[in-house]
Amino acid sequence: MVFEIPLPFIAPSFYGLDFSEVPVLVGTFSMGPVAGVIIELVKILVKLIIKPTTTGGVGELANFCIGCSLLLPAGLIYRFRRTKGGAIAGMAAGTVTMAIVGAVINALVMLPFYSNFMPLDTIIAAGAVINPAISNVWTFAWLCVAPFNLVKGVATALVTALVYKRISVVIHMAEPEAIGRRTARM
Repeated sequence: MVFEIPLPFIAPSFYGLDFSEVPVLVGTFSMGPVAGVIIELVKILVKLIIKPTTTGGVGELANFCIGCSLLLPAGLIYRFRRTKGGAIAGMAAGTVTMAIVGAVINALVMLPFYSNFMPLDTIIAAGAVINPAISNVWTFAWLCVAPFNLVKGVATALVTALVYKRISVVIHMAEPEAIGRRTARM
């Protein structure tokens, strides 16, 4: 979360692409959706220790809610379909859910609350620079936030798909029953 890449062709610079959901998805696939939510919360708390909030907690709350909207569908689908196809279907469903939930939460809660730190007109104007069709909170949410979250979800899914198998082998080797199996074979 500390390292963000702006996507100025999609959203204003205060939205930054990061890959902090990759370890959360890996943990979700390895240990389940409840563990994923806990990992998401720990991620936010660690970020707050390393880099204090500049948004009065709004950005961190948004990241938690929107991150959970990615990991919960992905984790639930993978829990019942523990295959590569299940993981891909889960990440696709999570990405779409993240885009929709992100747009709605931003329009109804996050942007109005964030307007205590930056005027709402300034936020909308920043979006209108990217897309002239943006004229209010809802058009900002659907034309900036949703596409941003789609790109973030796809990027996160691609990286997770590339690293999960390699990392899961290490995670599962550390499980107590795996240790017992290795000890019994020796």
